[in-house]
Amino acid sequence: MSETYKGLLAMVAACSIWGLSPIYYKPLSHVPATEVLCHRLLWSLVFFVGILAIQGRLRAIPEALSSPRRVGIIAIASGMISVNWFLFIYATQINRNAETSLGYYMFPLMAVLCGRFVFGEKLGRSQIVAIAMAILAVSILTWALGAVPWISLALAISFAIYGAIKKTLPVGPMVSVTCEVLLFMPIVIAILLSIYTQRPGAFGQSWQDTLLLIFAGPLTGMPLIFFSYAARRISMSTVGVMQYINPTLQFICAFVLFSEPFTSVHAVAFALIWSALIIYSVAAIRQDRAARRSSMAAAGESTTLM
Repeated sequence: MSETYKGLLAMVAACSIWGLSPIYYKPLSHVPATEVLCHRLLWSLVFFVGILAIQGRLRAIPEALSSPRRVGIIAIASGMISVNWFLFIYATQINRNAETSLGYYMFPLMAVLCGRFVFGEKLGRSQIVAIAMAILAVSILTWALGAVPWISLALAISFAIYGAIKKTLPVGPMVSVTCEVLLFMPIVIAILLSIYTQRPGAFGQSWQDTLLLIFAGPLTGMPLIFFSYAARRISMSTVGVMQYINPTLQFICAFVLFSEPFTSVHAVAFALIWSALIIYSVAAIRQDRAARRSSMAAAGESTTLM
């Protein structure tokens, strides 16, 4: 089996776990979202530290936190991913997975905007058209439903900011996420102590809830490992396109498994988003191929000169 094929399988596994995770969190709907998030963070830290210990890379944690600037950047990233995870859990509990699906469809377009305004990257015509279509989709939803799809926007924006922050960190994904969760741990412990001193929490009340809360850690960590493995073996344009598996599975969960309402307004909005993503993806693939051709041509010229 080729390395590229292994990378594709790993990417499918990562996106499938992310996309089907509403099925996992749905049975915890009776547990407050804040409590679920705290356990997800706690057991994620246990999982990540265990993996780094097995790899002999625990020293990478203090190295990643070796300067105030890095600590500050990782702390902001920690805040963004915690908000993202909380909103996802909360939306699942209140039957709003259609909005989480839309949010993760919108994320690549928000990331493009982030690149433009944070890193000064130029936008191509296709990217501008795709972003305009996404804005139109949100505007239609807001007008027709009488409310801004704030969960979708918050998920897309928080994840785009998170991605922009991660781009500035010279730290591997596993170490980075471990540090992010570690920095948030004092808040997690404070919240859990507050919960369990005031009332019986979900942990320990039933073996089903207890196991679901514990295994939220591996459920969070495993797709990151798969994603990291895949990203080193397949092109970024392929990674970008395959990430749409995640919101597509969430879309299926929302409307097929959870029977959330799918109106004509949703149909129009999702059609616009899907069309925007097709335009964006085709442009990204073309840019990737052009960059590879330029790199090969430059390498050929260098060989000739030698």
